[in-house]
Amino acid sequence: FLAALSFSYLSKALSGTIMKSSITQIERRFDLTSSTVGFIDGSFEMGNLLVIAFVSYFGAKLHRPKVIAAGCFTMALGSLLTAMPHFFMGYYKYETASRTASSVNLTSSINPCSMHQDVNETLLEVSQSGKEPCKLSLSAGCEKEPSSYMWIYIFLGNMLRGIGETPITPLGISYLDDFAKEEDVPVYVACLHTIAMLGPMFGFLLGSLCAKLYVDIGFVDLGSITITPQDSRWVGAWWLGFLISGVTSFLAAIPFCFLPKSLKKPEEANNDKASYGLLENMGAPRKTVPSAKPKRRKCQLIYPFLSDFYTSLKKVLSNRMYFTFLCCSLLQFSSFIGFLTYKPKYMEQQYGQSASKSNFLIGLTTLPPVGIGIFLGGLIMKKYKMSIIGATKFAFTMSFLAYVITLLHFFVGCENHVVAGIKPIPYHENAIFSECNSDCKCASNVWDPVCGDNGLTYVSACLAGCTTSVGHGKNTVFHNCSCLETSSSWTGNNSATLGQCPKSEDCSMKFIYYTVIQVIGGFCYALGGTPSYMIMFRCVQPEVKSLAVGLYTLIMRTLAGIPAPVYFGALIDKTCLKWGSTSCGQRGACRLYDSNAYRYVYLGLSVVLRGPSYLIAIILFILIKK
Repeated sequence: FLAALSFSYLSKALSGTIMKSSITQIERRFDLTSSTVGFIDGSFEMGNLLVIAFVSYFGAKLHRPKVIAAGCFTMALGSLLTAMPHFFMGYYKYETASRTASSVNLTSSINPCSMHQDVNETLLEVSQSGKEPCKLSLSAGCEKEPSSYMWIYIFLGNMLRGIGETPITPLGISYLDDFAKEEDVPVYVACLHTIAMLGPMFGFLLGSLCAKLYVDIGFVDLGSITITPQDSRWVGAWWLGFLISGVTSFLAAIPFCFLPKSLKKPEEANNDKASYGLLENMGAPRKTVPSAKPKRRKCQLIYPFLSDFYTSLKKVLSNRMYFTFLCCSLLQFSSFIGFLTYKPKYMEQQYGQSASKSNFLIGLTTLPPVGIGIFLGGLIMKKYKMSIIGATKFAFTMSFLAYVITLLHFFVGCENHVVAGIKPIPYHENAIFSECNSDCKCASNVWDPVCGDNGLTYVSACLAGCTTSVGHGKNTVFHNCSCLETSSSWTGNNSATLGQCPKSEDCSMKFIYYTVIQVIGGFCYALGGTPSYMIMFRCVQPEVKSLAVGLYTLIMRTLAGIPAPVYFGALIDKTCLKWGSTSCGQRGACRLYDSNAYRYVYLGLSVVLRGPSYLIAIILFILIKK
């Protein structure tokens, strides 16, 4: 049972991380804003909340291994449903201003300048193997746009995954607790959590691998794709991760189908033993011994149950220590969830990393120190036999230290991408049209950046005033670009290559500092994790522990897990400088952010949320001391 439960823990952590690591890919593929993606991300918590009370209460009375199996099957179904839109949507059409010749031997030059008949017509390119890429005009593209609402399937799939995940923890832990020797239970739970930590690591590494592969891999001629993984229009094979996690969840369900409803109990395990602090840890209901009294009618049972529930709830919420702890955790958790959701995106936008590299680094550098920190925190607590006051001091010191270290992030940001015609460079009154490209009929809403030899990025080859191009696919080079001469005292080549100009050398150094700060900060924060979790058990009466933990989980999910990604996303959207456009000419996903504004908004919101929590923590410490 322990082996099966460990594997199901691994698979649920894996599928959750795949979702986090695919956020930016989904945003670009479905042309969504960050706040919409945050809303989709929160649907997992919504699904979880729908059934948690029901499952925790009734699940314990049913065949527990089979309920867990049903949960794993539901998770698998959710993951597969999430990947489904990919197979119905047709090929990914990224914005492009140029039609490149598709056969490799054809190196005849194309004139980007004379390409556009209609100034604001967005050209979208579908590269099909060997066929001439087709040009879609606005009207034709608009009739067939099934993808506009396809994200709803991802929303539902994610919600279904949340529903499926619910029974695993409460029922799994209560089953272990009922049929294992009392002294073995903590060891088993430690095993579970250690194995569960591998899930996010594998998840981010798998996410990294999928982000490297082009979304329509196997269906299109990759030679004709003009964008690289660093490009803000690049979409990786996001669906592949969900298929793999779906299969894993399905495999995790199988062993539970063959496990018995109850195992032989060890001699010393009494029916009514209550292993506090473990079951409650998971919000699972304790099994009580049925009394020998004859059954009364149901209506007589319901009223005492409700009044008893009301009394317990009042007892928990009127406990000042618990209530203060709840407020403190809520602020910390909101900051943490928002920060984690947009972390890969921050690394992409701020440091010019590809989605693949961001996910790889999170999996490799951020998670292991956190895992070690949690484990060491528990050991330190055990070794020094910390009292509740000691635990509070230790948790507060570590968390505050991590907070101060996090403030260093403000000083290791990179400068903005320099794009001609878009703030922050004044370039002919901040307009992308100027004399040098006035002869060309350019589309203003297309984002197909080229990097000039002078180090400036231009919105498209047409807007750079280029008249000829040589090469094919990613290797296309544009020549005779008139805007390069006028933009500065540039005397070199007047040519441009596809894609944005890379960030400076200085930025790569800052990225290394950023990673080091992340590792140290994450480790310190995790060290205080176990002690702070124990404070909750020790500041409420033993008989209401289950309720206290259940309530804690409920409030964290409702008030932090669901809204945090939405308001973080909405503020990040405010820092967008250039939005992409869909084939209907509507606003797509953001292509270019103001790096400085993004940094201050993303880090600032996280800092502002966490700051007041330390004032509340001081109040908590005073209450505990009393």
